[in-house]
Amino acid sequence: MQILVTGGAGFIGSHLVERLLQEGHTVTVLDDLSTGSEKNLAGLKIQFVREDVKDREATYWFVRQSDFVIHLAAAVGVKLIMDDPYGSMLTNIEGSSNVIRACSLRNKPLILASTSEVYGKSSGDLLREEDDTLFGNSQKHRWSYAAAKLVDEHMALAAYKVGSIPFLVIPRFFNTVGPRQSPAYGMVLPRFIQQAVRQEPLTVYGDGSQVRSFTWVYNTVEAVVRLMACPEANGQVVNVGSSYPTTITGLASRVNRCLNNPAGIIHVPYHEAYGDGYEDMMYRVPSTEKLKRLIGYTPRTPLEDIIEFTAGVERRDTSRWLGNRDLSREIVNVG
Repeated sequence: MQILVTGGAGFIGSHLVERLLQEGHTVTVLDDLSTGSEKNLAGLKIQFVREDVKDREATYWFVRQSDFVIHLAAAVGVKLIMDDPYGSMLTNIEGSSNVIRACSLRNKPLILASTSEVYGKSSGDLLREEDDTLFGNSQKHRWSYAAAKLVDEHMALAAYKVGSIPFLVIPRFFNTVGPRQSPAYGMVLPRFIQQAVRQEPLTVYGDGSQVRSFTWVYNTVEAVVRLMACPEANGQVVNVGSSYPTTITGLASRVNRCLNNPAGIIHVPYHEAYGDGYEDMMYRVPSTEKLKRLIGYTPRTPLEDIIEFTAGVERRDTSRWLGNRDLSREIVNVG
């Protein structure tokens, strides 16, 4: 197929583009490079267009030329959202609206990437797709991202309901991590790894009791590719993530242990890290029952392997950590 990937120069997007090319598809990437990089696509035989999905005319044009659309373009990262909540919401709502509208007009199948953030304040149980959402008040800018992505989901599902989008899947990503992920926008694991590689103390925001699960990017890509080809997933919202939890302090300890960093951990209050208007989610771990039922696959790559491989990429020496294992290839056989 001719596949359009918005945000394809970003972290998840570039890995997905590589996989789509391996599958024999032709790929066009639409990306404004606000958080992505052309370096992530170096050497790939694709059509690259530097454009913003908020540009309606450009978005409509490239959707029309495609057989399938994967919409990943978004303002992401806690730091970016807190620094510019208004601009982030414009990107996430207006950009997604353009993509959804274009797919509706041209009856194009669509994968619309969403996020575990839409669950908001959770109760401490595994999060299921049918669970209710609960956000903080509008003065807490932290929730602007979650609210915008939930609006995106509603728009896409409404278009699907009236029959203007023939195929729709909304994967909700849970803390995808791996090579090419930048620490610049508040992403916790690359920041920890960068600090540990430099033998610096790891900075944990808050008390570190927040619980998360971390998903290897190749697992995420595998799930997306399988969902694209799954008729039973049509019209569905599906969690894509690892169901193995860890606290943020536990994650920091694992990173220090894996990378032999003696510098330890320091805790930084939220207001020092993000300023006023921040509120955290204390528990965010998915139920993956639906994903496994639909595609027979769930992400299960061990966190230690993820840390060591990603750190090896940071040091340009993956063989040192994993004895010449190529996790990007063998990972699809896990789970």
